[in-house]
Amino acid sequence: MSDAKLTYQGKMSGHRDWVTSLVCPQTTDSSLQVVSGSRDNTIVAWAKDGSRTSIADDFATPVRRLEGHTGFVQDVALTNNAEYALSASWDRSLRLWNLKTGACFGKFLGHTKDVLSTAFSPDNRHILSGGRDGKLKIWNVKGECVYTLEKDCHTDWVSCVRFSPAGESPLMVSGGWDNVVKVWSLSDFRCMHTLRGHTGYINAVTVSPDGSLCASAGKDGCAKLWDLNRGEALYELACGEVVNQLAFSPNRYWLCAATETMIRIWDLEAKKVVAELVPPTEEEEEGKKKGKVPECLSVAWSADGVNLFAGFSDNVIRVWQVQE
Repeated sequence: MSDAKLTYQGKMSGHRDWVTSLVCPQTTDSSLQVVSGSRDNTIVAWAKDGSRTSIADDFATPVRRLEGHTGFVQDVALTNNAEYALSASWDRSLRLWNLKTGACFGKFLGHTKDVLSTAFSPDNRHILSGGRDGKLKIWNVKGECVYTLEKDCHTDWVSCVRFSPAGESPLMVSGGWDNVVKVWSLSDFRCMHTLRGHTGYINAVTVSPDGSLCASAGKDGCAKLWDLNRGEALYELACGEVVNQLAFSPNRYWLCAATETMIRIWDLEAKKVVAELVPPTEEEEEGKKKGKVPECLSVAWSADGVNLFAGFSDNVIRVWQVQE
């Protein structure tokens, strides 16, 4: 397991602006590889291309492009069966989409500023969203806001929200520009823990597959690990630069961070870096000609933990594969 290494598998081109969000189906039998959101205001569903013969060919091809948002798409979430996608946008709305038909089931309106993050509850019955209005909102799938979390809420932008995996009482986690992470009960909408320690705004929160750990990171360049149930700090991993997003591997004790210059992957047991991924040299050179190596903005693991998808500021998605 510790001998695993990641090899570059190719890229996927189709967006016309930064790739800000990536999410993979939770089932391994889905034909979909990944769904992406971008600053080109669209969401794209990608599937494996059977005609691919070399690493120069796109790893996957767009099978559906969802259009309708009038602002950047900042975050995307999928239902368990990967039939529906939810998008959060700078146009102050959320939208629910049928990935098979491309139909939009409606807009979720209620935030007064940009919506920055969204998530489905484990049973897909509730939707959580956070935005620049400092509000955390809970919706049903019909697009009705059933609750706004106001007591003990963030005092600045809510930049990231996630649910813990299915349990008797799912927890909600939020991170904000007030430098704190908050843990909420879905059953009574109560703030259970306020996790302090970051010295800069938070860009990313994520919950481990077993629901025991929460990781958070952002401006201060530290990824912090927390005991989710007890609300206690465990330890931190230094990045030394702004972290844009975090993702736990579904089948290894790994945490992946998208940063300004690379993708870092830590083995959490050994607390050491197992990989530092950057785009291949020829692409790097192209980036330098334009003045800057592309920044990694989003990361997502396939359900089997084999493929790591990464979205960049040069509008490209790149793929690495874990090999024993």
